Amino acid sequence: MRIPLSGLVVLIGCLPITVWSVQNTESAGELFFETYSDPGLNRFVRVVVDTNPRVQAARAALDASRARESAAGMPLYNPELEADYENAVDRTWEVGIGQTLDWAGKRKARTSVAASDRHAIEADYMATRRDIAVDLLAGLTHYQTGVQRDALAIERDRIMREFAELAQRRFDAGDLNQVEADLATLAYVEAQIQRATAAADLAEAKQEVRNLTLLSASDQWPVVETELPSMPNLDDPQKLVLGLPEILAAQRRVDAADALVELRERERRPDPRLGLRGGQEDDSTLIGVNLSIPLFIRNSFKYEVTAAVAERDRAQQILDDMLRRAYVRFIGASERYQISRDAWRGWEQTGQISLQRQGDLLQRLWEAGELSTTDFLVQVRQTLDTRESALDLRLTMWRAWFEWLAASGQVDNWLGMEKSP
Repeated sequence: MRIPLSGLVVLIGCLPITVWSVQNTESAGELFFETYSDPGLNRFVRVVVDTNPRVQAARAALDASRARESAAGMPLYNPELEADYENAVDRTWEVGIGQTLDWAGKRKARTSVAASDRHAIEADYMATRRDIAVDLLAGLTHYQTGVQRDALAIERDRIMREFAELAQRRFDAGDLNQVEADLATLAYVEAQIQRATAAADLAEAKQEVRNLTLLSASDQWPVVETELPSMPNLDDPQKLVLGLPEILAAQRRVDAADALVELRERERRPDPRLGLRGGQEDDSTLIGVNLSIPLFIRNSFKYEVTAAVAERDRAQQILDDMLRRAYVRFIGASERYQISRDAWRGWEQTGQISLQRQGDLLQRLWEAGELSTTDFLVQVRQTLDTRESALDLRLTMWRAWFEWLAASGQVDNWLGMEKSP
């Protein structure tokens, strides 16, 4: 069953967001579309993502969180060795060992905090990988569009240059007036400006990709080219949003905040210290047992608990906000992709064919005198501008698709890549 976007908006408004839970929710693994099968692109994306410094930094943070989890699982207190010697009227010496006991279970609470923190950082790591992959795909399509736009600008420059030269010859022969000749010259100047603008946009597109990788030259970058699917039919769009790594990370931070509250509560309970000692006083053997319990009188550590509870509320509010934003992002990406794809299909079916016929006729009509110079320029510009608008629409469609993949957590599925551990 396909849920319309308007229905999803109502669903978001009706559900109490504070009761949403992503416990035990993983990114949806179902395929809603045909996998993009291009080993070259998949390999390129994998290498770029794996070697990106932001991903490496996220991986280092993950390694650190694992070490902190291991450290939190270690015993809190080490045994203490004591020795005492006294040489007075009687010679006395004692040797003892003491151990503070984790009576309140602080070690278990610390481990829970560290484990939740590790899960959150794991989700952050996956989110970073996804963002790099999406940015790379968007950069590649921007570069491809930039190459095509630059080629179109070069073609525009050639057409307007030839037209300006022909107009000058006709002006010299007396077939055109000065106004029409100047109009042709201005059209050529405008084409030169647009060519420079297209070249600058192409350079910017190259920079987007080079910000992520310096592994190859631009002519070696893979081409992202495929027939994009229609908007998938989703029975449970909420599952996709709940499985997003940033949502999982926020939920894990709520779990960590809960565990921290429990830890602070346990820290208010004193841990006893048990000691055992033995020694010699002249000819007498000494054996003793010692038990000491801290008295939390001057400081009961209640404010630490209050602060932990406030931090927990803060984490929950952040999660609620992220859930709302994730749903809105998902809806917006779905709408933008559907609109741009429908427009692109309409262009492919009707506009592209009509534009090709239009371009073939204009030059002959003007040379035959059936079009004035002004009308010819207007229609040629319209033809070229429409072709450029089609390139912009295609880029918009690709960007909307990548945004939908990111908003639904389906980037790896579409690329046919296994999720990184």
